[in-house]
Amino acid sequence: MDILEWILTGCYVLLLAVTLWLIFTDRSNSNPGKSLAWLALIVFLPVLGVVFYYVFGFDRRRIGDTEKNRHKFFEKMVPLLPGNVEAYTKKFDEHFNRIDPGYHRLVTLLAGNNHSRVLYGSRVEIITDGNRKLEMLIDDLENAKEHIHFEYFLFRRDAISRRIREILMRKASEGVKVRFIYDNIANIDILPVYYNKMRGNGVEVNPFFKLSLSSIHRSLNNRNHRKLVVIDGRTGYVGGMNITGQTQRWRDVHLRLHGQGVYGLQMNFFQAWHDSGGELPEKDFPDYFPVQEAFSENLMQIVPEAPDAKFPYYALAVVSAIENAKKYIYIQTPYFLPTDPVMRALKTAALSGVEVRLMVSRKSDFAFMDWAIQAGYDEVLAAGIHIHEIQSYFSHAKSMVIDDYLSVIGSSNLDYRSLELNFEINSFMYDPEVASCNRGIFLCDMEGCMEISPEEWARRPWWKKVLQVIMRFFSPLL
Repeated sequence: MDILEWILTGCYVLLLAVTLWLIFTDRSNSNPGKSLAWLALIVFLPVLGVVFYYVFGFDRRRIGDTEKNRHKFFEKMVPLLPGNVEAYTKKFDEHFNRIDPGYHRLVTLLAGNNHSRVLYGSRVEIITDGNRKLEMLIDDLENAKEHIHFEYFLFRRDAISRRIREILMRKASEGVKVRFIYDNIANIDILPVYYNKMRGNGVEVNPFFKLSLSSIHRSLNNRNHRKLVVIDGRTGYVGGMNITGQTQRWRDVHLRLHGQGVYGLQMNFFQAWHDSGGELPEKDFPDYFPVQEAFSENLMQIVPEAPDAKFPYYALAVVSAIENAKKYIYIQTPYFLPTDPVMRALKTAALSGVEVRLMVSRKSDFAFMDWAIQAGYDEVLAAGIHIHEIQSYFSHAKSMVIDDYLSVIGSSNLDYRSLELNFEINSFMYDPEVASCNRGIFLCDMEGCMEISPEEWARRPWWKKVLQVIMRFFSPLL
């Protein structure tokens, strides 16, 4: 062996030792299976496995960048808010005390650590039809007078996306301030000329991450999965629907908001805009937060998730909400690949007598995801959790309703990627009326489902069992 080979071998051994140390000390690995999966990948693919780990597996919570920047953002911008934005300035206790005391720990977790303040009096409309959401959004965009803020995971080049792009460019040329954030990797096939045309027509466009050698891991693995629009500071959209033709074909859930809930979306947009390199309008900042009337008794927290915060606050909040349930928990998700703490909380609730129902599609948009999702059915069914599989369509809906009081709707799937890796945004609503509507949607959707029984599941073909065991092992890496 010549000197070069010795040097390369020594470097690889050193890199491997560092990698193993990082895997074993990874704070995000509450599930040891994730560490074992990475170790198996490195054993079977010695060089590629190490490369994949540094691209897709390194825990950014070691760094805490987003949390530090978020605190700095709020310290700088909250004092600039006008007096009418009382949730951020002085009325936390009043709104807090309106919420059922059983949820005070959950509210404090999110408000105290994640700047997710309690917002009062929003008008909430739950949208389950993609065509209707697009029609309403287009109408609201056409009527914009002051500003439009857009932050989307997927914004494609199909007919509906181009139509909205034309509206954004036209409104910008009319003097409306239009800011647009897109995810780099999800839209990697779209050439710069597509966005340059928008910039040329007055739209301020920023990728969520600036591509560089130092940010390649963050760009590839920690995706901006949010879907958010704010129009004139008065109308907001948040949920699971992207701007693509899929929105018209898939079943999904989205929210249209008026009232103080829009403040939460606006603050989170500006924080993302700042992180993406956009300039903050400090002088005109109060103008983006107009006075809102109280439309209802709704109480809401807009909850962002960032993978390089110190803790996974959304995942912790989900566990807290599940543990607080007394009567029922109904969940719709396209991908059921929960982290161990979430799975334990669900099983504990079911074994404690809480009615737990999970709704997923019989076939998702990726066959390998079906095997990974189904790998958890055995322990879910054994705990008494009901599984309802949608038969005739793929549901992209991300929704949870608990005890006719708490509803959670947003961009997060109930999978490891959304709970630990992606930038997400969700709404936690403490509102019996919204919960009743959300529960009604779930029960209506159940009519198109087939419930899986433990006996039937045990009779599935042996080869499916083998595939599911394999995918279960690697599910923490999906």
